Amino acid sequence: MIHIYLMPGMAANPSIFEHIQLPNDRFTIHLLEWEFPVKDETLSDYAMRMTGKIRHNKPVLLGVSFGGVLVQEMAKHMAVSKLIIVSSVKSKHELPRRMKLSRKLKLYKALPTRLIEDVDKLAKYAFGETVKNRVELYQKYLSMNDRRYLSWAVKEMVCWNQEKAPEDIVHIHGAEDRVFPFKYIENPIEIEGGTHIMIITKYRWFNKNLPRIIEID
Repeated sequence: MIHIYLMPGMAANPSIFEHIQLPNDRFTIHLLEWEFPVKDETLSDYAMRMTGKIRHNKPVLLGVSFGGVLVQEMAKHMAVSKLIIVSSVKSKHELPRRMKLSRKLKLYKALPTRLIEDVDKLAKYAFGETVKNRVELYQKYLSMNDRRYLSWAVKEMVCWNQEKAPEDIVHIHGAEDRVFPFKYIENPIEIEGGTHIMIITKYRWFNKNLPRIIEID
């Protein structure tokens, strides 16, 4: 049995994976959730703490967006059989210009308050787009909207300092991603028409292709 742990994106909860279904005779899915960071906790320390949620040896880790950054950090503290990121980045060099500028000018410090005050801004930052029936969807998928968490998450995302992609990482990315534009991404599996929330909107592709991606050597 292959155990696969799924980590949602910034501010999102595991319901983003509600349509992901893999053959249950070969795979067992485990859902991870964001926890509140402790005071002055680094992303590396947070990732180390999150490894305590992993109950199986050498599992598959799959993370979406900022969750993809987190699983890369987790993999530095534990052995994994496969590391998969979706709608994410593999190094600081794949970050878009606006995030690099935010890091340089420390603009991220003012962002969380604005995100809390305007659910549309939070959704656009997390999802990269305005979703139909947005109020219901935001309430369903974006439950981690505490200011402490957002301040930490936005800073750690913008200031992530990884220079090189991990070896053998699998990167699945949408051609229409507005949060992490495709033009900055090196050697991904391209999903035509895929946006930043394609784990929700393109779930049929993932259900069809993830088993092969996971099991291939």
